[in-house]
Amino acid sequence: MILYLLLILFFFCIVLQVSYAVYVFLPGVYSTYAAGKKPATPGDKEQVSVIICARNEAYNLEQNLPFILAQRYSNAAGKHMFEVIVVDDASDDDTGAVLAKLCLKHDHLRVVQVKPGEQRSFPGKKYAVGKGIAVADHNWLLFTDADCIPVSDRWIEHMTAPLRTSSEKIKIAGSYGKYSTEPGMLNAFIRWETMHSFLQAFAYAQSGMPYMAVGRNMAAAKELYAQVQDWDVWKALPTGDDDLLVARTATADNMRMIHVPGSFTISEPKHTWGEWLRQKQRHMSAGKYYKPRIKAYLGAYALTHALVWGLFFVLLFSAYPFWVLLLMVFRCGVYWFTWARMCRLLGEKKLSYWFPAFDFGWMIYNFVLSPYIFWKNKQQWK
Repeated sequence: MILYLLLILFFFCIVLQVSYAVYVFLPGVYSTYAAGKKPATPGDKEQVSVIICARNEAYNLEQNLPFILAQRYSNAAGKHMFEVIVVDDASDDDTGAVLAKLCLKHDHLRVVQVKPGEQRSFPGKKYAVGKGIAVADHNWLLFTDADCIPVSDRWIEHMTAPLRTSSEKIKIAGSYGKYSTEPGMLNAFIRWETMHSFLQAFAYAQSGMPYMAVGRNMAAAKELYAQVQDWDVWKALPTGDDDLLVARTATADNMRMIHVPGSFTISEPKHTWGEWLRQKQRHMSAGKYYKPRIKAYLGAYALTHALVWGLFFVLLFSAYPFWVLLLMVFRCGVYWFTWARMCRLLGEKKLSYWFPAFDFGWMIYNFVLSPYIFWKNKQQWK
């Protein structure tokens, strides 16, 4: 009797999981939305402020900042239509010297200093973000990190296309912040989990339920930041400025996620499980502030995902192995098809081969990190 009830529960979870794939994920990855593909002509370009917050990032700035400064985003006269603002957040390495050297070569680079011990109106990185926004000359803001490189010299153009082509309705645009490919299981799983997060964010945004973006590759209108300055959560958490901005200001009409290859950034991943888990702990802390409906959908998806795998191993050796295996093969086939499509869109084709193992690994990942959604995050901006 108990096994029969478990089989019914297993079937119910399979139905919900397949429903997520068919009604949320597949319409997203097969959408015809093409924002970011339309090239900008000199006449319709709007000026952009690129903001990078950096603390002790001398090496990364020296290696990566030239790629951002060399973006092809100019007017008909060849003048840069963007500025790059680097907020040096009390660095004690050679960050200042590296930036001073680059300023001599690039007149569209500006540096803002946060002094050691300076009194902060917001905790952690949010104070540095606020300093950059305060001095930005333009209303369109584009955010990335010091350890990121745009994959294209038209990154700014692609990332601002939704804002430019939306008749002023779109105020936030997010894209894929991928990690470089390196040997090893850790690197493969980091890239797989990153792509899974983007798949969820992209599909939900396409369904009219935007809930997150990544601060290393996000564009937003300056006016939105004025709407979060007085939010108690914004004042309390040291990190999560990207997710919190979306949670507070994004609507079905004012945000788009794009997957045009030229809009991607690439950065170096963590190299140990411990470093990566600490990074994810910081990222997870903003999840509790998503809208209730979003939390319900995400929670149901994660719960049924865990139950599917748990019940599969329990029931596989019961009196119903054929039906259990058949249902699991059907569920995994639908998701593998979805993953294969997303892998092609994001230039991660080889990751589709890892689907069964990493789909199971994602269940373990959720069990390990879910407490950080509910516990107070005491991580600091480093």
